[in-house]
Amino acid sequence: MKVAVSASSPGLENPVDPRFGRCPYFLVVDTETMEFEAVENPYLGASGGAGIQAAQLVAGKNVDAVLTGSCGPNAFQTLTAAGIKVIVGVSGTVSEAVRSYASGALREAAGPDVPSHFGMGGGGGRMGRGGGRSRSGTGPGQNPAPGPMSPQEELRDLKKRAQDLQRHMDRLSEKIDALEKQKK
Repeated sequence: MKVAVSASSPGLENPVDPRFGRCPYFLVVDTETMEFEAVENPYLGASGGAGIQAAQLVAGKNVDAVLTGSCGPNAFQTLTAAGIKVIVGVSGTVSEAVRSYASGALREAAGPDVPSHFGMGGGGGRMGRGGGRSRSGTGPGQNPAPGPMSPQEELRDLKKRAQDLQRHMDRLSEKIDALEKQKK
C-alpha cells in the first residue's frame, strides 16, 4: 500500500508537517518496504487553491491514503473524490506515522478538521478553537504569497492542472469499471 505524508523535509526521520496543502514535501511511502519518493510541493506558496492543487498532485501518485496534521475542506473533498483516505492529527516522524497507519492505529477522518485557507493563516486555528495565527500569511514556517503569474506561467499551470485532472478522471473511471465488474 502507498501513502502520502505531509513532511517538513525529504526524509523518513523528519517531522510530519501539520499543514497538508502548504507542506514543503510529500513523502510517498510503500507501507511494506518503507521505500519512498520525496515530492516537492510546488503549491506551498500559492496565493490560493494550494489544498486542491496539492491534493491533485498527491492523487496523481496513486496513493491509498494521506497522513497529515490537518486538512481543509477543499483538499479533503478532492482527496476523497479520488478515493483516497484522509488521516488527520498525525504527528511525529514520517516513519512513525507510516508504521502507526500500517498497524491500524490511525483512523480515517470523517471530514476536514480546519477551515479553508488555514495554512495561509486567514482561517484561524482548528475548527471551533481560535489558533492565534497571523492573518498576514507570513507567520513562522509560512512563505509570503507570490506575485501574479505571467501569462506563460499561468498557461503552464493550467496545462499541469488539466493533466492532473485527466489522471484523476482516468483513475475514477478505472474504479467505476472495477466496481461494475464486481456487480456482475
